[in-house]
Amino acid sequence: MKILADKSVDFPGVAALRLLGYNIVYIAESDSGISDDLVLEKANKDARILLTADKDFGELVYRLGKIHSGVILYRLKGWNIEQKVGFISKVFVDHFQEFSDKFSVITKNHISIRNYQGI
Repeated sequence: MKILADKSVDFPGVAALRLLGYNIVYIAESDSGISDDLVLEKANKDARILLTADKDFGELVYRLGKIHSGVILYRLKGWNIEQKVGFISKVFVDHFQEFSDKFSVITKNHISIRNYQGI
């Protein structure tokens, strides 16, 4: 599976996932100024799971019913970059096959993977 990392994702996280062998495009390297709608559209067009720390994607999917190929929203406030990178890397190794076409939320204490495809 392929990943599109939103500009809200720290580059060290992107680099760590690349080192683990994931096919990951980082929006900040190519299209950093595009809107969230266009980021989601780009992820869908390329059949990529969207990795983000931006809650606005939850709004796009749940309230506006936008279709997605999978969204992973992580909420790891208070952690330094090394802690975030280590945790996200472990979550990907343990759960990546479950994320396709799901809306997932990752926090320090919980991983929620929901089958939600808009209205």
